[in-house]
Amino acid sequence: MTTFKEIRGTAVQSVSSDPSNPETGQIWYNSTTAQLKGYQTGGVWASGGNLGTARYQLAGAGTQTAGLAFGGYTTAVSNATEEYDGTIWAAGGNLSTARQNLAGCGTQTVALGFGGMATYPTSSAATEEYDGTSWTAGGNLGTARRYLAGCGTQTVALAFGGFSTFFQSATEEYNGTAWTAGGSLSTARNRLAGAGTQTVAAAFGGNMSGAITAITEEYDGTSWTAGGNMGTARYGLGGAGLQTSALGFGGNTGSVNTNVTEEYNGTSWSTDGNLGTARRFLGGAGTQTAGLAFGGFTTAVSASTEEYTSGLQTRVIKVS
Repeated sequence: MTTFKEIRGTAVQSVSSDPSNPETGQIWYNSTTAQLKGYQTGGVWASGGNLGTARYQLAGAGTQTAGLAFGGYTTAVSNATEEYDGTIWAAGGNLSTARQNLAGCGTQTVALGFGGMATYPTSSAATEEYDGTSWTAGGNLGTARRYLAGCGTQTVALAFGGFSTFFQSATEEYNGTAWTAGGSLSTARNRLAGAGTQTVAAAFGGNMSGAITAITEEYDGTSWTAGGNMGTARYGLGGAGLQTSALGFGGNTGSVNTNVTEEYNGTSWSTDGNLGTARRFLGGAGTQTAGLAFGGFTTAVSASTEEYTSGLQTRVIKVS
């Protein structure tokens, strides 16, 4: 049998504290904690500060240290906006129209919220723009819909998929004033997630005609083409990042809520560190290497926030 020393050229060392500058692939035994550890590429979720208002079917924007959560549902449709500083959430200006199942994009101080549903079963076309203090009306979507996804910035945004009276494939592009039609998704679906910019976007997961999908599509500013499928088909998931470095997390597989997290490199998805709490209809923001997940539904409405860090990590190696 090949030994670790034969593979790496060194034996597994026993040390009293973790090395300060480990090498990729290095393994050691920490005698103080009685743990076998290694230094490898991987992602880890850690708990952040709870939302002030627990809710699901909400939207998100911004970064891990400057996040924005708005809309959603608690015991009623919410207009609440909250701002995250990397530690705690604080109240921001309320949406003009309380909505759930809406989409969002942009930054904490220059955000966009669009679509959703104020009153069942009527889908909304409303768009609102946030300046870090208050929301004001923007141009309406051409197609009113809920359970849609979006990405981009306040003045260069993309909206796609969703549901009105049927599953939507429609894509629309926003210029800061008005929405215009873009190329349709190849697969009409709702409850999907998105990442990227208006001209380099990714759409992944969701529901289509009663079936849950793992399909990923990539947008080039004109049309959508097939990308690599997710490892876990699901709907109601969170998304963050860019087309070539996207993050998908949480959601529901059709039978259970999932905590599975996947990273996309523009070609294929790979599984990484699980969310601490499995949930669906959560909000997402940030990047592939610094993601933010908040709210959602577990067995009840959640206020939980988690922060994702990807890259080289010191990790405990479990031996069974």
